[in-house]
Amino acid sequence: MKHFMKMVVQVWLYFYCICLWRCFKFILRKLTGRCELQRICYKNKPGAGRTLKIETSLKSSKSKLLQSAIAVHPDAIEKSVEDILNLKKVNVDTNPQLAVSLQACLLQIVGYRNLTVEVEKLRREAYDSENSEHEDMLMKLWKMLKPGVPLDARVSKQWCEIGFQGDDPKTDFRGMGLLGLYNLVYFADKDPATALQILSDSLQPKCSKVSKTEWEMKKFDKAIGYSFAIVGINITDLAYNLLISGALKTHMYNVAPEAPSLHHFQQTFCFLMHEFHKFWIEIDPVDIMEFNRVRNKFHKQILKQLQKTDMALCPHFAASESLVNV
Repeated sequence: MKHFMKMVVQVWLYFYCICLWRCFKFILRKLTGRCELQRICYKNKPGAGRTLKIETSLKSSKSKLLQSAIAVHPDAIEKSVEDILNLKKVNVDTNPQLAVSLQACLLQIVGYRNLTVEVEKLRREAYDSENSEHEDMLMKLWKMLKPGVPLDARVSKQWCEIGFQGDDPKTDFRGMGLLGLYNLVYFADKDPATALQILSDSLQPKCSKVSKTEWEMKKFDKAIGYSFAIVGINITDLAYNLLISGALKTHMYNVAPEAPSLHHFQQTFCFLMHEFHKFWIEIDPVDIMEFNRVRNKFHKQILKQLQKTDMALCPHFAASESLVNV
């Protein structure tokens, strides 16, 4: 009975707060002459701060038209904005910039949703050694990471040299599917210098207090670094979870002036690879057995950064001040 009464009180408080909030919005509308969407667009600069509030406002609206706006087809966004402005009785002639700002926000919101679908599709697509496109991509990865070094055979222990676990890399793509391979190839192709440096570092005992000379003399079975390709697939999993959970919205809404794309996601992966490598060296774990502990700590650090609405993870990405959805 006690639990039932507690639940009743919580439900009552929930609906009370909703009613109170709607009354508050009604009063603000009368006092300012502007609807909530107008107030958000005029009060917040372009970027995550604005788009996140627009998204929350649309989701929590009692209007089906506004609720459905966050899931329309990209080609229907302009029409959706017109419908919203008509519903809110906003004079477009006297508020021309509102339509531009609202459309840019919807492009980001809808684009993020579509990006999650695209990424999920790649993750679910299994690596197929009978697929020539998959095989060509894998061979491209080898050539970029081991330039000038021929691969003796398709199934070979040489794959361990770039951080795969066994003789056939296809078994390592099971968790992340083609997404893991796509990201590794993108990293090696777009930032080869960094990729090759991290690969080289991962094969050396730079993360321990054992000198390289001592390490070579004792001939330890394993380097005290980590497996480059396996870590790349693992960081792909981290980036994927940040995306699916919505944590990456802050970053994406700050760097993509319109719809976030797979390109933005892969650039984020490159950044995470670079930052994780630095983090690994700073933490200085005893051995690879501490990988999960270090990864979890790194994950928490990234999540904390993404809580800031002005956060753009990658320094070379555009900051919110330069976004065009004014």
